Amino acid sequence: MILVENLRKSFGEQQVLNGVNLEIGKGEILVIIGQSGGGKSVLLKHLLGLLEADDGRIVVDGVDVTSLRGRALDDVRRRYGVVFQGGALFDSMSVFDNVAFPLRERTHLRESEISARAKAKLEQVGLATMGHKNPAEISGGMRKRVAIARALITEPEIVFFDEPTTGLDPVLVSAIHRLILELHSRFHFTAVMVSHEIPEIFQIAQKVAMLHDGRIVESGPADLIQASENPVIRQFIRGDPEGPLQAH
Repeated sequence: MILVENLRKSFGEQQVLNGVNLEIGKGEILVIIGQSGGGKSVLLKHLLGLLEADDGRIVVDGVDVTSLRGRALDDVRRRYGVVFQGGALFDSMSVFDNVAFPLRERTHLRESEISARAKAKLEQVGLATMGHKNPAEISGGMRKRVAIARALITEPEIVFFDEPTTGLDPVLVSAIHRLILELHSRFHFTAVMVSHEIPEIFQIAQKVAMLHDGRIVESGPADLIQASENPVIRQFIRGDPEGPLQAH
């Protein structure tokens, strides 16, 4: 579904992506791991078409999106859903209106159809009775669920998760991961997730890619990454202070 080839990006003298190569299969849950400040969010922004690469290309379902601009790029983005770090909900809108927002912005559906779809999505994430509340009136875990419902309301083929469980306690992390797995099994979207949740992320990942020094040092099935002999991966997964990784 997504192919990244030799992707490079620098900001001034700082090279952040130094030849990233990555394949993401249709219907797969891929998790990108790596140190803070290591370029994971920059890579995600390239996948979303929010940053322009210095070199390399990104191919989405056979279309080279790095060469697209304007309406052509928007057409590809309509196939995306995004769960932003922190949720990025509109504080001035109710939970229901947050979830309904993408349909009101992007479609010409009748309000009755939008309402039915928004209610269904809220029910799917366990918030059927919370639509009237504002984001400030619900818990952090509930806000994450609202963000997931909003990302899925347009029935996207590809969903990007930017650290969807940041700031949650371990019980809530597991609950959100379980919810994502349930929704994935129901809707079969391709999922690309950036996460720091080690080892919890291995509960959900089908494939894991480690980004280090601007490159993907290894990618593959989650169980093989967990058993990797690569010292960078071993140190990161174990959280050891000693090893090739330097504290940032």
